[in-house]
Amino acid sequence: MAHFYLQESLRAADSRPGQVVTVDGAEARHAVTVSRVRPGDRLRLGNGAGLLLEGAVLSAEAASLTLRVDDASETVAATPRIRLVQALAKGDRDELAIQAATELGVDGVIPWAAARSITKWEGAKIAKGHERWSTIVREASKQSIRAWLPDVAPLISTKQLAALAATTRMLLLDPAASGRLTEVAVPTDDRDIVLVVGPEGGISPAELLLLEQAGASAVRLGDTVLRTSTAGPAALAILNATLGRW
Repeated sequence: MAHFYLQESLRAADSRPGQVVTVDGAEARHAVTVSRVRPGDRLRLGNGAGLLLEGAVLSAEAASLTLRVDDASETVAATPRIRLVQALAKGDRDELAIQAATELGVDGVIPWAAARSITKWEGAKIAKGHERWSTIVREASKQSIRAWLPDVAPLISTKQLAALAATTRMLLLDPAASGRLTEVAVPTDDRDIVLVVGPEGGISPAELLLLEQAGASAVRLGDTVLRTSTAGPAALAILNATLGRW
């Protein structure tokens, strides 16, 4: 399989057969010094906004490499978009969740400071945490050769999450909910679908009440209780099948 790298500066004009494009910065350094890419190797390049290029490497230096484009494709963004609101969780469970969700095709992730989140992003940790999540999403996108790079939104509060419920199809993953996710009707409009996953202790009763009053719906996945690291990806897999993505 050809290596895959992201170069956000790529545009449609770079997709013509025979066009020579340049990869520089961290992506080039990783390709040349870590992956040992050499002239003659085949690579795939993407801009994270639907464009995918494939071709042969012409030159490979420490700080840049050039590629001759042999093939190109454009992927239209999926609608409705599916976003995962992942509560901050201890250890690396929230990171595992967004990594798997990215591989499974999520369109965006939103870090949530839930009432029962043990881990806190405060002060300098806010920017550091967002940068860490962005790196995880980017690397998972490259691993799965995704045409679209999911966006990582700023950290939100429960009050901000309730405001989001008014303009989206928000689904709260709650093991005590009466309705199942598999019973949810496929949306007939382009509103984003927002999956909300609580921390280790789950979504608090006060949060559930506030979010449901704002328009969200509580659903469950089955009769067992999943960890915060697996609930989101499991729900995303169901929606992929329901929406015909898979």
